[in-house]
Amino acid sequence: MPNHPHDCGHDHCDHPHGPRHIYIYSPSGAVRDKAAFKRGIARLQAMGHEVEVDHDALASHTRFAGDDATRLAAIHRAAASGADVALISRGGYGLTRILPGIQYKAVAKAVERGTQFVGVSDFTAFQSALLAKTGATTWAGPALVGDLGVPGEPDDIMLACLDDLLAGHGEGSGWRMNAEKPRADGQPAVRDIYVKKATLWGGNLAVLCSLVGTPYFPQVKGGVLFLEDVGEHPYRVERLLTQLLHAGVLAQQKAVVLGQFNEYKLTPHDKGFKLQSVVDWLRTQIKAPVLTNLPFGHVPTKVLLPVGAEVSLSVEGRDALIYWGHAH
Repeated sequence: MPNHPHDCGHDHCDHPHGPRHIYIYSPSGAVRDKAAFKRGIARLQAMGHEVEVDHDALASHTRFAGDDATRLAAIHRAAASGADVALISRGGYGLTRILPGIQYKAVAKAVERGTQFVGVSDFTAFQSALLAKTGATTWAGPALVGDLGVPGEPDDIMLACLDDLLAGHGEGSGWRMNAEKPRADGQPAVRDIYVKKATLWGGNLAVLCSLVGTPYFPQVKGGVLFLEDVGEHPYRVERLLTQLLHAGVLAQQKAVVLGQFNEYKLTPHDKGFKLQSVVDWLRTQIKAPVLTNLPFGHVPTKVLLPVGAEVSLSVEGRDALIYWGHAH
């Protein structure tokens, strides 16, 4: 868990920002926690926004939020809604199996008209496919149930970043990387760098790897690739990374940014093998810098990141900043 201050980074522009139209839909797993669903909606309404709920948002078909046709229709209704933000209810699983049925041009037109698609986890499949097919930008960020529907107060950094997106203020995200031992040659684990004009992309590592070799995997060269995962032992994380490595994906990036990897258990068999071991190994395999501790993943504290946008990336000591400028 990151516990350092983070900065959503914005300037204050003069044009008015009133209530926003937010469309809630369910393209992946079924919503089981109806109370959290209601809390999330109430919270957005309390922030002054108009919330429109897709009529199949609470549909259930085995583990999915409705059958494949139902979830595809929900995506297309979200695209046709004219909403400022289309926010998923939750992740889970379900998008990879319906990727061939998504009308990507219609979704890209919705983005062009100003609808920001926001989500996390399984949503990586949708974001990657849309980027691969159209180049359109979406946002890696919260989900309604898990982030806005929590029983207590939602994370203040996540809320501030979401508010920046809703107000059109978001310009970048800064964070503090993990303290790491210097390299054998005395150099810091991550040298000071400045990368300009790179495509930001990525998301959930397992979902992204499931798209390698398909038409839904973005062919990004010279990008900034960010990755996170949950419930994956470090050796599984490393195995997923070897897929991206051997597929030639990692060698084409200007930087790899690791978010939060959590909810796994080490075992006596590991004998000291841990997540840091994976980070150390990765740095021996690629020339690009490997950054750590990006506040994004299956954790309460998450920033919002524009997938597909052109960004700059800077590192000074342990301070890192991804900057995309005014997005509207």
